[in-house]
Amino acid sequence: MAHYKVILAYDGTDFQGFQRQVKGRTVQASVESALRAIGWQNTTILGAGRTDTGVHASGQVIAFEFGWNHSTVELKNALNANLPDDIAAQSVEQASNDFHPRFSAFARRYCYRLFCDNVRQPLRERYAWRVWPAVSVDLLHETEAYLIGGHDFSAFGSAPQPGGCTIREVFTATWRGAKQDLVFEILGNAFLYHMVRRLVSFQVEIGQGKRNAEELKPYLDGKQRELVQGLAPAQGLILSEVVYSPSSG
Repeated sequence: MAHYKVILAYDGTDFQGFQRQVKGRTVQASVESALRAIGWQNTTILGAGRTDTGVHASGQVIAFEFGWNHSTVELKNALNANLPDDIAAQSVEQASNDFHPRFSAFARRYCYRLFCDNVRQPLRERYAWRVWPAVSVDLLHETEAYLIGGHDFSAFGSAPQPGGCTIREVFTATWRGAKQDLVFEILGNAFLYHMVRRLVSFQVEIGQGKRNAEELKPYLDGKQRELVQGLAPAQGLILSEVVYSPSSG
């Protein structure tokens, strides 16, 4: 019985999130069904993160034990042959028995895509947030330095467990691109529920001139604990990478 690590990509549009639920189509249930079709008999896979309804991934990581008697390439091919079209295994490798996609992770990288247009763009809005009025890219860049470091992000999200710690460390936070194709990329040790989407919404208000970048500070130093109400739409968010130390896996 070997322990496998798989990097998944999926279009989250038609999923009720990653985690298996009693009702609703989920990424986890779809992957487990595909594994059972090729002889897997365990009950559950492990995941690096529980993406929400409508959120996409290009670098989700899962792990499972499987008595597979062929190569990892053949496992990837067999898995993809049984997965639905909106999920694909990008890579498969054997991992150490103590590897856990979530607890072994050093950091996670999310990207959020948006563009500015006053007219609906049906071919783009499945994977990005259309924003209007347009944002100032220069104003967005002013927000980046405020987010770096360890902060109490309780105003931007909730902990996975009630009463859990809401302090998270952000290693990098950058805006790149232009108004017609903007990407916010953030790398941190972990994230609260809805944290990235609330941060994006707050920054868009700054970019539109509705707030000043300095207004971020009291929300990050614990002086403002009331939950920020703005929430960027799910379809712009992508879990792009889960980072592990060289000794992990």
